[in-house]
Amino acid sequence: MTLNLSVLTPNRIVWDSEVEEIVLSTNSGQIGILPNHAPIATAVDIGILRIRLNNQWLTMALMGGFARIGNNEITVLVNDAEKGSDIHPQEGSDIHPQEAQQTLEIVEANLKKADGRRQKIEANLALQ
Repeated sequence: MTLNLSVLTPNRIVWDSEVEEIVLSTNSGQIGILPNHAPIATAVDIGILRIRLNNQWLTMALMGGFARIGNNEITVLVNDAEKGSDIHPQEGSDIHPQEAQQTLEIVEANLKKADGRRQKIEANLALQ
């Protein structure tokens, strides 16, 4: 038995096919979804969606939104999403791990220096 998974952004359909299982990052933690899951609607956190298909796990980065689960159908509406296979650096890519690490360190430092509620919220969003 499978689930029908649709991952949608305002601009495109990122995924629309059957899957065996997913693990979704929600605002209250990760949840696993198997066929015949109880119907729910939940907020989706910035994080990784894990998809099991043909007994292999695939990943997708999600940038927050909402999900509806019911009748073996999952609809995930998010601000943006990228398949893991599309964001891994490839030969000749402009993505450099050192630059990513430096950016992370800067954002973490900004979070520590944040003064006031608004600055802390903005720094936390930048970190995510």
